[in-house]
Amino acid sequence: MTIDTDVLIVGAGPVGLFLANECARRGLRWRIVETRPAQSDHSKALAIFPRTLEIFDMAGLVQPFLDAANRVTWVAVANHERQLARLRFTPPDTPYSFVAMVPQDVTERLLAEALNRRGGVVEYNTTCTGAEPHDDHVSVTVERNGQPITITATFVVGCDGAHSTIRHVLNLPFEGGAYDAEYMLADIESNDTLPADEMQLCPSALGPVAIFPMSATRRRVVAMMHTTPKEDAPSVETVREVLQRAPAGLEARAVNWSTYFRIHHRQVEQMRVGRIFVAGDAAHIHSPFGGQGMNTGLQDAWNLVWKLDLAVRGHGNDQLLESYTAERRPVIKQVIDLTHFMTTAMGAPNKLAQAIRDMAIPVVWHLPPFQRFFVQRLSELGVAYGGSPIIDGSGKRYFDDSLRGGTGIRSRFLLMVFDQADGSTIALAFPDIVEVRPTRQQGLTLVRPDGYIAATAIDSIRDVLARQTS
Repeated sequence: MTIDTDVLIVGAGPVGLFLANECARRGLRWRIVETRPAQSDHSKALAIFPRTLEIFDMAGLVQPFLDAANRVTWVAVANHERQLARLRFTPPDTPYSFVAMVPQDVTERLLAEALNRRGGVVEYNTTCTGAEPHDDHVSVTVERNGQPITITATFVVGCDGAHSTIRHVLNLPFEGGAYDAEYMLADIESNDTLPADEMQLCPSALGPVAIFPMSATRRRVVAMMHTTPKEDAPSVETVREVLQRAPAGLEARAVNWSTYFRIHHRQVEQMRVGRIFVAGDAAHIHSPFGGQGMNTGLQDAWNLVWKLDLAVRGHGNDQLLESYTAERRPVIKQVIDLTHFMTTAMGAPNKLAQAIRDMAIPVVWHLPPFQRFFVQRLSELGVAYGGSPIIDGSGKRYFDDSLRGGTGIRSRFLLMVFDQADGSTIALAFPDIVEVRPTRQQGLTLVRPDGYIAATAIDSIRDVLARQTS
């Protein structure tokens, strides 16, 4: 059997495009297929959080996003009458101490342009219709212009959204539930009453509202609807009615794009079956409050791609591939729990619960432990993989200047050493997957190709490397 490609990516949203860029950066053979005739022209996802920006930096992609972004450094909780709390969002120990507001259509365009510069193209008008796994490859059937085509791939990754064909092929239950209410999303032209560097979370008896600034006079409004909409898409009059729950003075002058939608909180139990994986919305969906969806999917791809890279090159074993589910699923559950809590707390219909919430928020938000927790969780800088079968220790993130720019970290573990002699025996034992680098810190630190710490003691470093390599 001739294998057409190392990695076949199904779906060219942000997650699929980022995964394709990473395959290209690592020199893997890849293909990406997409049902749509072109990239999306709707903004949908918007917020890019600090850890995702660090990942884009390590991937050599960050600068265009910084150029396009509106930077947000404050989060406020406010209703129509008053501001309940305001928190500065400037996480320490990162060069990206802000939220970058970049509309999804811009994100997709920037990733597609980067892919083109790397010599890659998206195969549009190409729909995946099935996949058949074999011992050493997967046979995938796609349809293009009415013609069936078979593609053989070493690995397949479904990045094909909430209605994923790949997830259905794998017969993976999408466990969770749906919220009863319908939701509204609208990108509006507004006045400049509210700060351009502040996003607002607005609790209300009629349902929560979140307002994300795309510029000084353009905003994203996401809101729960308390009645069933009678129009196909939110009108400017509907948006103005919703803004009665938001801080006073904000005006909706025009609607650029709007839609109604329903939201769910679901995730798959397994993100891998043999040689087939799911990532992004194909593996998990949740409330948009908190803006975590696209970021979580991009970090799925970041966690997975280096493992596929090692496996394709014959350096990674089945335990390495299986760790994708073991590491990502707890992170996803935390995201679902956080966004579910925010959604239900901000929209409590009971008057007593509303009164207690509105009294508690100003108190709790001023507590330093809560502030640290909220910023670390929302920024995703607190993501760690402690408890993973391929990690010894906390599995926390590692990021310094040596990892940046697209060439700092790629396909090998980095053994950060104070004394070069301390790392020489490990490098000799694992010459294909370990690179020794000097550091000013005492001791040893084994950094994975995704910038997370795998181990810090010489015996555990050997054990961790042996555990996941062929």
